[in-house]
Amino acid sequence: MKKLLTATAASALLAGPALAEDVTLGVLFGFTGPIESLAPAMGSGAEMAMAEVTESGKLLDGSKVTASRADTGCIDNGLATSNGERMIADGVAGIVGGDCSGVTGAILQNVAIPNGMVMISPSATSPGLSTMEDNGLFFRTAPSDAREGEVMADILKDRGINSIALTYTNNDYGKGLADAIQSSFEAAGGEVTIVAAHEDGKADYSAEVGALASAGGDILVVAGYLDQGGLGIIQSSLDSGAFDTFGLPGGMIGDSLPSNVGPDLNGSFGQIAGSGGEGAEKYFAMAEAAGFDGSSPYSPESYDAAALFMLAMQAAGSTNPAEYGAKIMDVANEPGEKIYPGELAKGLELLAAGQDIDYVGASGVELIGPGESAGSYREIEVTDGENKTVNFR
Repeated sequence: MKKLLTATAASALLAGPALAEDVTLGVLFGFTGPIESLAPAMGSGAEMAMAEVTESGKLLDGSKVTASRADTGCIDNGLATSNGERMIADGVAGIVGGDCSGVTGAILQNVAIPNGMVMISPSATSPGLSTMEDNGLFFRTAPSDAREGEVMADILKDRGINSIALTYTNNDYGKGLADAIQSSFEAAGGEVTIVAAHEDGKADYSAEVGALASAGGDILVVAGYLDQGGLGIIQSSLDSGAFDTFGLPGGMIGDSLPSNVGPDLNGSFGQIAGSGGEGAEKYFAMAEAAGFDGSSPYSPESYDAAALFMLAMQAAGSTNPAEYGAKIMDVANEPGEKIYPGELAKGLELLAAGQDIDYVGASGVELIGPGESAGSYREIEVTDGENKTVNFR
């Protein structure tokens, strides 16, 4: 990994922009697999931040930033790890990713830690990532599922739901989220009639749905993926009449689910990491102008993940992960002038002048504890075949 020029040679940078160091950031998402419908807008969000910074010419005296995309398959540890290793070999300065929790942990342990590479995930939410020994290399702009479990329990109780059946995709993400939902809902006085795993990629979920139906419950909560097993569970439930209303955690929120299921999904509800306010509205408008849906899940968080990399590099005066990694928490939090989407040039200028910034971004960034988002959520209800935001929590 190249470093910025030493102080002795730094003045040579003023001689011409050709000496500025070009930067490549990896974008390592599940462009295939069980959340493949979400990945394009996530990738576009991250790349929009890079284009904004490149166009400004303000990063490290004119450095250009480009993206190197690769696939995790969401649940394919081998693919994700090999693509992460290729990114390291190609000289990326940081990795925006992974996306799903299991592959993110695999990339962190097998690629990032051995190579001293910083990762910022916009969507890996497993509570297990909070306690993983990461040598200060892992951050995330989406909140932990421990927080989502509390939010979902509140939503269920507020809607008068007293009992749920609960199914989860059989991996780190699904198990951690199911545990969080169960413990939070039971602590709030709710009953969980059954907790059962399901596998992704099956053609027939009638046996799983039969067991869930036998246990009963006011609704079925599906802690799965919207483009594979979670979709199959819902379709089988509707076909058999087992359940007609579904609780939808983050991995189930996306335009493809109501599109694939149809009107029978109306009335189902859930939550996804996200915030309202000035930052979100600015981002949605920027994304619309760029030709993609900025309200798609984890797209705002992806923009923010890429932005944090570049702002931290500016604060450190270096593209070396060993140097800029320690600045990520600084640029993400108070004190300092608030920076919103479309204002990355302003943030870079302030940092170059030695001033502090508080990056708010598109998702209301605030990093706590081991470098993870403090977390706010959009409460979603499916109405007229669309996911509508009905509240913020």
